[in-house]
Amino acid sequence: MAGKFRLKVVAPDGLVLDKDVEFVLVRSEDGDLGILARHTPLLASLEIGVVRYRENGKEHKIAVSGGFLEVADNKVTILANTAETAEQIDVPRAQAAKERAEKRLQERKPGTDIQRAEIALKKALARLKAAQ
Repeated sequence: MAGKFRLKVVAPDGLVLDKDVEFVLVRSEDGDLGILARHTPLLASLEIGVVRYRENGKEHKIAVSGGFLEVADNKVTILANTAETAEQIDVPRAQAAKERAEKRLQERKPGTDIQRAEIALKKALARLKAAQ
């Protein structure tokens, strides 16, 4: 058995999670990172996506919209731009945001900020994936 380590997820509005877990999987700018107990020290920039973690054999998800991850002293700290646990996600609101972003990208009206619409779509998709 690999053992447990502390996972702390912090967003600008406060502490989102602080638990002992067995495994964490994140999407960094360089690809997916899987972390187990006693992982070597690491710093990474996070993409918009879903953080998966296993606690007492059960998988849980948190939607994050970028940020940073630090692994040190058998602890993983995620400083996220935004973070929502699966239970906190308002699925109809996330679905509506996804549809609005897709519509903006399909129509591409003059003055539409395409990059902003793409980011909004990624965030909505991450929230929906985490809520599943």
